[in-house]
Amino acid sequence: MDNTFGGVSSVMESSLYHNVHSILRELDCQPQAGSACNKGMLRWTLHNRIEKCPSVSVPLVKVLIKELEKAERIDSKIRIIPLLHTLLYTILQSAFIPEDVYHRIYVCLKSLVTLPLPYCAIALNYARQIKMEQTTPGMLYQRRVIAEHNLRNDFYQLHEKVFVFMDPAVFPSSLVSALKADVEGLDPGGDALIYKRRVMLHTLLAVIGKQCQVEQLARALENLGEDLDLHFQEVVAIVEQRVEDGTAEDDQYKTRLQEIYQDILTAAKDQLHPASNTEPHLPSPEVSFHIWTKEDDIWNELVNFALMVPMDRNSACLDEDDVRRNSVVSTVSTDSGIEGDMPSSEFSSLMLDSQGGAEDQTSSQSFCRRPCVRWPKSGTRLTLMMEAIKGSGGYGLIKEERNLTARIVIMGDDRTLGRLAKTLHTIRKREARHLLLTKRVNQEIYYIPVTNQSSSHAQEGLSGPEDMLTLAGYLGSVDPWYDCNLNGLGAMILKLAQMSSHSSDSNPFLLDIISYYTRVSQQPVHLPVYSVKISFADFTSASVEEVFVSQLLIDFPEIKRFRATLKDTIKGSVRYKSNSPQELYGAVVSLNYRKASISDREQENGVTLTTCGMLVTVVPSCRAKSLHSVNISFQDINPTRTITAPLRAVSANFRVLENRSFSLCLDKDSRRTFKDVQSIEIFPCLDPGYCLQSSAKSKYTLAEGGEPFIKYVNKTLTLPINTFCGTDQ
Repeated sequence: MDNTFGGVSSVMESSLYHNVHSILRELDCQPQAGSACNKGMLRWTLHNRIEKCPSVSVPLVKVLIKELEKAERIDSKIRIIPLLHTLLYTILQSAFIPEDVYHRIYVCLKSLVTLPLPYCAIALNYARQIKMEQTTPGMLYQRRVIAEHNLRNDFYQLHEKVFVFMDPAVFPSSLVSALKADVEGLDPGGDALIYKRRVMLHTLLAVIGKQCQVEQLARALENLGEDLDLHFQEVVAIVEQRVEDGTAEDDQYKTRLQEIYQDILTAAKDQLHPASNTEPHLPSPEVSFHIWTKEDDIWNELVNFALMVPMDRNSACLDEDDVRRNSVVSTVSTDSGIEGDMPSSEFSSLMLDSQGGAEDQTSSQSFCRRPCVRWPKSGTRLTLMMEAIKGSGGYGLIKEERNLTARIVIMGDDRTLGRLAKTLHTIRKREARHLLLTKRVNQEIYYIPVTNQSSSHAQEGLSGPEDMLTLAGYLGSVDPWYDCNLNGLGAMILKLAQMSSHSSDSNPFLLDIISYYTRVSQQPVHLPVYSVKISFADFTSASVEEVFVSQLLIDFPEIKRFRATLKDTIKGSVRYKSNSPQELYGAVVSLNYRKASISDREQENGVTLTTCGMLVTVVPSCRAKSLHSVNISFQDINPTRTITAPLRAVSANFRVLENRSFSLCLDKDSRRTFKDVQSIEIFPCLDPGYCLQSSAKSKYTLAEGGEPFIKYVNKTLTLPINTFCGTDQ
């Protein structure tokens, strides 16, 4: 009781001020070596302190309100979004907030609505949620736990699940088990009764307030038995009915919950067993950890989620079902079914037999066609989805209400995001013709940057070390709160996994970071995706179309070796003499490109030059009116010189004018390397859904006789990564 509603000393209030100011100072300071990790730790330490001592939540809310008012007054917008997220997460963790504090919060958030995007959008969203929490205490916590742990009820049926996909190219295999334990090992047995007790304890505590006997209620809930689910359904029904009715009948809402509270205490008054947990801490969401080895892994898990496949029937079980189906021998009819097409011998024997009596009647029945059975040939999740839609296959498919939300967390570097862009493009191509997942599952993408690259790895043609987290750096420049909480984890996650591998206990830090990130960051930053059409020197090979999201690197293998030797020659360590003009001057190439222009007046330009390689980097834009483009830079045979200034283009065609080929690497990923290439074509990746709709006449218009709706659909494909502030796109 004292731990939840007890007073707070002046020393603790001063400590809270110090914690909040330390976080804000880190936002204002330039990043330094080792400081990025401390930023995420400061935020985690603050919220972890609320879990251990719930009595600090109300004083912390007051501190955050004062800092928000100060940030608006001095026009320090960099502090507003972190303070807003910290405020809402503190309220979500709190069991009881006084009415006067709620009033101060609402007044403060209303003043922030006048700010530009994205500040006004986040402030308005949080103002609505906090207003609902004020009128219906316990609603935010209850909905959050019900959705994240799929607590079955008839009144709030949203279900969320977090899928963590780890790139094996980034994480050593020896640390995978430790990382999996850190992500999944803290789940309290997965028992739904545990979460139902926490929901009821928090809701009743939020409504009754200081008069609630917390220890007696927790003990009563654990000893309630089979009646627990009945009371849980009743509490959920009362809360959801209250949300629908709004502010009407406030006394009746509290009276009904107080009656349930008294009934629970009365039913368990003779039980004297101590409760294992008397504090309704916010549990971590349901998280599943996956090693991303195959391209279809994400698609398969999303289909399993849409089909509501239990955890014990995972992907391996579904694959066994597909093998069993394909092993069934189908009964195939070889005739056309027309009597005139049958051989005369078989038809005459049947006619003779049909002239008999009862025996002949039995024989004539053999002339009927045998029933044929046809099983699906493809053992893919697409077949299962189609069967579920038709009501066959043994799996139930939810209606098209989009009650499911899959939060896809990707852990890796630029190579991983390149694979993710390719997977997203493949899913969009499938959904363009069969809207299976789009109508049923909300897909939210999150990115935690992790790299195993050390400073000793250098990129060819560049003087400095290869940066495997360029896209993470861009996300951090757009969103400082993302930079504080996630960019500093790049090397720290591997260190935590190494520490956990030598310990039997799981480290809660990574799971808490994932929980906070997926719960709070709902504003996407759209990374542009580019397509490249690859034509090979061997004309018998078909062209290939790929996508990339960070960079495209072209080099000529024989010139690359000479250039590396020349670099050592310049340093004085090696003497080298070339006998080939191509090695001395490079390859003759042709580049036709469309120059990027803000005014949308792109100019067609062309250039022919000698080079030993080309680097194409994607240039994202954080503004909706700005133009996504690529920077094209050429490499000179002499590493100390540059051929031309980088060219900024929207699209480009590159080919070799000599009888030679080059190699191509996408997104710094050696797994996506193409050799013996003759020419490439680079252009913004078109959304497969837009391509399908534009190829046919769209029947949807904005009004009768108006313009087709497809005109206002996004034409290009982007990779949406959820951040804490997003962009105004």
